[in-house]
Formats: sequence, C-alpha cells, structure tokens
Amino acid sequence: MDPLSDIISLLRPTAAISKPITARGRWGVSYRAHDAPGFTILLEGQAWLRFDGEEPLRLAQGDFVLLPTTPAFSLSSEPDIDCIPVEPRNEAIRHGEPEGAPDLVALGGTFAFERVNAPLLLALLPGLIHIPASEGRTTRLGRLIDLLAEECATDYPGKELIVRRMLEALLVEALRWRSIGNRAMPPGLLSGMRDPALARVLQAIHADVRAGWTVADLARMAGMSRSGFAARFGEVLGCAPIEYLARWRMAIAKDALMRGVKSLDRIADEIGYESASAFSTAFRKRLGCPPGKFAREVA
Repeated sequence: MDPLSDIISLLRPTAAISKPITARGRWGVSYRAHDAPGFTILLEGQAWLRFDGEEPLRLAQGDFVLLPTTPAFSLSSEPDIDCIPVEPRNEAIRHGEPEGAPDLVALGGTFAFERVNAPLLLALLPGLIHIPASEGRTTRLGRLIDLLAEECATDYPGKELIVRRMLEALLVEALRWRSIGNRAMPPGLLSGMRDPALARVLQAIHADVRAGWTVADLARMAGMSRSGFAARFGEVLGCAPIEYLARWRMAIAKDALMRGVKSLDRIADEIGYESASAFSTAFRKRLGCPPGKFAREVA
C-alpha cells in the first residue's frame, strides 16, 4: 500500500459521533481542547471558526473542516462575538435563538482512531484541513458532501449506518485531497507525498520496511546528494529519514502487539530486525518498556 493508506490502515478510523448542529440569530460557543479528531460540514449558512491567537476562519455552505487533533476553538455567527463555554454533546445541538427556522445547518462530530498509534500517526498530518466548497465542489469529495447532505435530510432505514460510512470515506478523501493540493503545509507525511523525490523514498520505505535502508540508499533513490537529501527530508517531514523509518517500524510493531496474533520473532522479522532480542532492545529504548509488558497493558 502507499504511505497514506498504510497510516489510515493503522489508525482504523470510524465515525464515532455525528450530530446535526443548527443555529439562528447571534450566537457564539467555545470548546476546550480534547483528544478526539473533530469535523464539521456546513450544509446551509455560514459560521466563523477561531483558534486561540489566530485570525477567524469563515466557513461557508459546503465547506468541510477536519481537525486531526482538536485544540480549543470557538464557533460563532460573527467573527468578534462573545462566546459561551460549552461541553461537547452526543446529541443534536441548537445555538442562538431556540425558535424559528435555522440560519445555519451543519453536521459535526468526532472520529475514533486506534489509540495505540494515534499520537504518532496524527503528528504526520496537518493540524487543520479546511476544504472550501469552491475548491471541493467539482471533486469526488464535493460529491460525497452532497450525498451526505442528502442522506441527512432523509429518514430512510439504515440512515445512521450510511452516514457513518460516508463520513469515513470523506475522511480518507479529505486527506488525499490535501496531499495533492497547492497550499503551503506544515512538515509531515502529506507534505512529503507532494514532493516527487521524497514521495519515491516514502513509497520505497513503506513497500519494504524490512530493508536495511541507509541515508545513502534513500538519497540515491531521490536523486540527491546525501547531505542535501537529509536536509530536505528533515525540512519537509519534520524528522530525519532513519528516524522516520524507526518510528514507522515501531508503529507496525505496536499494532501487532496490540492484536496479539504474532510472536516476537515474527514481528522482528517483518519490520527488519535480525532477532527478537534486537527488536526488544530497540522497543524498550523507544517505548520505555519491553514488548511483552506493552502487549499486556494494551490488551
């Protein structure tokens, strides 16, 4: 699989919560930071999204917002309105005036990711993915949003299941869309996949994680000098090439240990260690505990 598919496979995302959000008049709410990845799709109207210390972001009908990690934020009808602290709820939400046709209709909620590797893998993604309707409308992502809006407006049998599956497909499509966009992005996997030379290297690492890759090997594959490649990789991915390989190997190992279906010898062989002992030493050095203890604690 390609690197993005690999990461999504380890994250195993599911739409944990999805709920309708409506509002009318002047309103503003603020939320504390929380671990769950959050999303919002504006089906009708507009709103303003603000993070601490940043300029407000206008959201319009058809926009999609994904927060792989959810910092403190506010959502309001106007950019400078006072916001009331509220707690996340797993049910339909109404903001502003309680009566009358809403000015805003949205679908919001959270995704659940596999907890063992979520912190590591989410660090490879941008903190905010905002796809304006004007840019996503003619893409498959735009069509998915239209289908999702249509499904939300119905009351057909199986609606909740269909909505969950559409949201999961939307998550993958959003990540794929951002990986080929033209906007500046923070260091991470998606930035690396946009760089043709580094994309070849990432594909090779993920295709054969067992290989004894060296910086020189990877630099030749990228068509760059060793020092130039190492500098470029660190700038775009946010870590050194061999560090990226080590992190990815440990992510695979942690997933296998959590599942409990493979021996240490097999895990070691599959991720490129000469023996279970060598793997255990590397695992303990990085995670602070031996593989066996880790497996028992996450079981």
